[in-house]
Amino acid sequence: MSDKIFVGRRKNSVARVYLRNGSGKVTINKREFENYFPLEFHRDTVVQPMQVTDNMGKYDIFVNVNGGGISGQAEAIRLGVSRALVALNEDYRPVLKAEGLLRRDPRMVERKKYGQPKARKRYQFSKR
Repeated sequence: MSDKIFVGRRKNSVARVYLRNGSGKVTINKREFENYFPLEFHRDTVVQPMQVTDNMGKYDIFVNVNGGGISGQAEAIRLGVSRALVALNEDYRPVLKAEGLLRRDPRMVERKKYGQPKARKRYQFSKR
């Protein structure tokens, strides 16, 4: 596959994903997969599109990701990998779509409002 960049986003995270034929190695920000995501939950999130399409061990994944936190980054990478797989083979689209892996999660952090300590929390009301 040519060096095409596929972008995934989630919250404030942006992931640029490159997919190449290989042995299934995942490199994130020039670090090993297991070092970057110490929790197995986040590692499973990243490789979910590969498992759903039975492509484990067929492609090497190179990712540059920045912004947000660990969970947002993992889900941004997942979206980027899903988009790369669809570009590689259009037959993967119905399978990935059924799992909800091609949808960009629109949920963002609600902004803090003035006169309140947080977005929805209020200061304690005092009648007297």
